[in-house]
This record gives sequence, C-alpha cells and structure tokens, in this order.
Amino acid sequence: MFRYTSEEIERIASHMTMELQSLILIAIATSGFISLCNHLVKFLTWIWVMFLRQAKNLKQYGSWALVTGSTDGIGRALASELASKGLGLILVGRDPLKLKATCQQILKENGGNCLVKTIVIDFAKLRGDEIAKKIKEGIEGLDVGILINNAGLAYPFARFLHEVDLELTESIVGVNIVGTIWVTKAVLPGMLKRKKGAIVNIGSGSSAAVSSYPLVTIYAATKA
Repeated sequence: MFRYTSEEIERIASHMTMELQSLILIAIATSGFISLCNHLVKFLTWIWVMFLRQAKNLKQYGSWALVTGSTDGIGRALASELASKGLGLILVGRDPLKLKATCQQILKENGGNCLVKTIVIDFAKLRGDEIAKKIKEGIEGLDVGILINNAGLAYPFARFLHEVDLELTESIVGVNIVGTIWVTKAVLPGMLKRKKGAIVNIGSGSSAAVSSYPLVTIYAATKA
C-alpha cells in the first residue's frame, strides 16, 4: 500500500488550495466581465435608441393618439409632439377650459393642420365602467394606434399614511390605477382587432430611481 509522507501531503494540500484559489479568482473575474459586458450593452443600446436609431413612423400604429392628463407638463408636451408627427389627437382631462385652451394652442402650433378631439373625465370621481364608457364613446370610429396613460395625482404635501384622508386616498388610487386600467381596457380591443398599437404608461421616479419615498407611500405604490 502506497503511503504519502507528511511533507508530500502538505505539498498536495497546498497545491489544491492554490488551484481552488485560482478557480475562485477565475469565477470572480468571469462574473465581473459578464457584469461589465451587460452594463456596456445597456449603455450602447441607450446610445443607439437616443441618438442613432431612426425615428418610427407613428402613423403605422394608427392615425389617432389618445393622451390622458394632456393639459399640463409631460402630457401636454407629448400631445404637441404627436400632433407634429401628423397624428390626430384625443385629449383627455378633467378641466374643460384647460382642454379647450390646450386644443387651441396645439391647432395654432400646427397651423390648423391637425385633428383634435377632447374628452372630459375626472378619474377621481367616476367608476371604472363609467370611464370605459366615456372613452369608448369618444373614440368610436377612430383607429387609435397610440395610447399614453399620463394622468397622475400626488399628495399636495408629504404626510404619514394614517394622516391621508379617505377622499385623497381614493382620488390617488382612482387616477393612478383605476383610470389607467379602464382607459386601457376601452382602447385595447380596437388595437387587437387591427393587430397593431402602442401603449405607454408614464410612471414615476418615486417607484424606480428612489429606493424609498417616505411620507408619500400611496402615490409611490400606485406609480409602481
């Protein structure tokens, strides 16, 4: 029977330890390389999308675009951009006067060479089926190819969860979740029938870029 001396056993153990360390280093290096490649691919994809990729012909989805929360901020800017691409607009908002002013401004920006319709809906006050009914009536006969769910409602100021009253809670949930769901349910069947369409839901950094959004719990949750 072959026997190893203590010195030989130590050398073998040392050699195995070095091999194990080498394997661990290779595994760590490989993992780091894969992670680096992943980030590099994401960065290059962002460069391609933001600066190099040719713009899509949005009319290929349909000749109309519906935008909720279209009288201010992001919604207003998106509506203006879509009109400049030759799309007809269906502007959805809760304030008739602001909708009218937005409609007139967009028509002025495009020299009157665009079609604009408005639908007055307060998502915080209507049930889901009522929202869907008004949207269906407003888009009847139109090939709505793009839907942008932009309407959103946040706290007027930060507060603890137990300090948020029932009315504000229901309003935030109604606008940020119920409205988005039922507008989509109203528009989606037409897209499925035509086998084309695009839906964009506008979120918030409070549920993505920020790991925690203290004192604005309900808003962050509904935007997640």
